[in-house]
Amino acid sequence: MKGGTAGSSRAGDDGPVTCTAANTEVTVTKVTRPINHLLLTATNTGTGTCFAYGAPFLRFDEGHSAVRIAEDSAPQAVVTLAPGESAYAGIGTWTPDGDHEYTARTLSLLFADRDGNSTGVRAKPALPAGGVVINSSAWVGHWHSTAADALVW
Repeated sequence: MKGGTAGSSRAGDDGPVTCTAANTEVTVTKVTRPINHLLLTATNTGTGTCFAYGAPFLRFDEGHSAVRIAEDSAPQAVVTLAPGESAYAGIGTWTPDGDHEYTARTLSLLFADRDGNSTGVRAKPALPAGGVVINSSAWVGHWHSTAADALVW
C-alpha cells in the first residue's frame, strides 16, 4: 500500500481517482484458511492511480440489503493502486450464530467514494463453482493492500 492523501475523483482531474468497476477487474476466490471466507481482489486496469476507499458494498443474489461491513477491519490509510496493483477484502460467509442459510450463486459489488457513498456501476464477479453457502452473519472487510491483511478479519 502506498500511503498518502486521497485525491479527487472528479472527471478531468489528472490526479488519482476513486476505484470503480470501470477501472478495475474484480475477482472472488475461495480460500482454505480461514474457513468460511472468500477473498475479493480488485486490480487496477486503468492508466492512472485509483483509491480503494473503505469497504465494498456487497449483495449476494440481488438481496434487499447489503452485506454488513466489519468496521474493525479498517486499515490505517486508504489503499492506493497504481495500474496493475491490487486491493483485497475478506468476506466472511457463515458463522454458527447466523440464520437463513442458503447457497448464493451471484454477487454484485459497488465501490465506495471518499465520503463512504457508493459510486460507479456494479461489478459482478463470478462466485466459485457451485455457489457459496452464506447466512445472515455474512460480512465484508475493508480494502487492504495485501491478501494476508484482508484475511485477518
